[in-house]
Amino acid sequence: MPIQINLSERTLHFRKPARTSRGQYTEHRLLKITMHDEKGRIGVGECAPLPDLSCDAHAYDHLGQVSQLIQDNIARPDYAERLRPYPALLFALESAIHDLRQSPLLYQTPFARSEEGIPTNGLVWMDSYEGMLQQAKQKILAGFRCIKFKVGAINWADEVRLIALLRSRFSPETLQIRLDANGAFAPDEALHRLRELAPYGIHSIEQPVRQYLWDDTARLCRESPIPIALDEELIGVYRLADKQRLLDDLKPQFIVIKPTLHGGMTGALEWVSEARKRGIGSWMTSALESNIGLRNVALLAAAAYGPHIRFPQGLGTGLLFTDNIPMDIELRRTCLWRCEVDEVGVQ
Repeated sequence: MPIQINLSERTLHFRKPARTSRGQYTEHRLLKITMHDEKGRIGVGECAPLPDLSCDAHAYDHLGQVSQLIQDNIARPDYAERLRPYPALLFALESAIHDLRQSPLLYQTPFARSEEGIPTNGLVWMDSYEGMLQQAKQKILAGFRCIKFKVGAINWADEVRLIALLRSRFSPETLQIRLDANGAFAPDEALHRLRELAPYGIHSIEQPVRQYLWDDTARLCRESPIPIALDEELIGVYRLADKQRLLDDLKPQFIVIKPTLHGGMTGALEWVSEARKRGIGSWMTSALESNIGLRNVALLAAAAYGPHIRFPQGLGTGLLFTDNIPMDIELRRTCLWRCEVDEVGVQ
C-alpha cells in the first residue's frame, strides 16, 4: 500500500501585525501536508511561502496545483532535485517524510530526544521607539541574552538611540545585539549607517541592502565595520554551483538560513556545508511558519549544528499567532525544547 498524502489549508492570525521594512503581515496562509503509510505511521510538514518574498509564492494558490506537483514528483528518487524551484513545498515534503520514518538525520539528536533545548534570540519587531524599547525590556527580563531588532522602517535616529541606550546598560559580553534591515538601506547610505552603528558592538546585520545588488553587497561585506549576514540574497539560488558562486563573490561573514525560502532541508544543508568550507558562519531561523514548520526547522538546526548548540538560532516565533497549531515543542525561557508527546495536544 503506497503512502497516502492529504492536504489541508489553514490561515493563522498574528497577535500584532508583524512589521518589517517591506510592510507588515496580519495573517499567514499555510498548507499542512500529512502522510500515512501502511504501518499506521504519520508524518507532517508545512508549506507556507511568504507573499512578495518567496520565489515560489504563487505556486500554491490552489490546492489542485500543489496536489499535481506532489503527484508528479514524490514517487521519483530525485524528487528533491526536481523540486528545487519550489523550496516551500520541498521543505514540507522532506519534513513529512523524515517525520514518517523518524529518520536518524533528524531524530537522533539531544534536542529530538528532549534532552537539550536550542537557544534562540529574542525578536523585537518594528514599532515606535517606545514600543521597540518595551519589547526589548520584556525580552531581557525573560532572560534573553541575544536580541534581534528589525530596523529600517521608523526614524533612523530613533533606532540608533534605542541601540545606544541598550548598549549603555549591557556590554557585548552580556547582551548580543543582532539587526535585520530586510534590505531597507539605500546603497549610497548603507556604509554610513553601518559606521554609525559600529561603536555599539553589533554582532551582525542581516541584508542591509536589497537583494541582487551584488556589487554593492560585495563592497559592504568587504568594508563594513559590522559583520554582514545575508538572508534574502539566498532566495531563488537553487543550484549548488550558484550557491558556491554567491558565497565566493560576495564573501559575507554570515548567512541566515530559512528552509522554507532557501531550498528546503536539502538546500539548507547545502548552504550550511558550503558556508562552513569557506569559514562563513550561519544559523537557522523560521520564516513565520506555524509550530509545524518551526518544529522541523528546529530538528534540522539540531542536526546541522549539534549535538550541543550554544549559538542562538531564530526559533522564537511560536508565540506570534493567536491560533497556532499545537505541536510537541515549547519555548522555555530562552530555549526551544521538544516536549514529550503527551505533554501537548498535538493535532
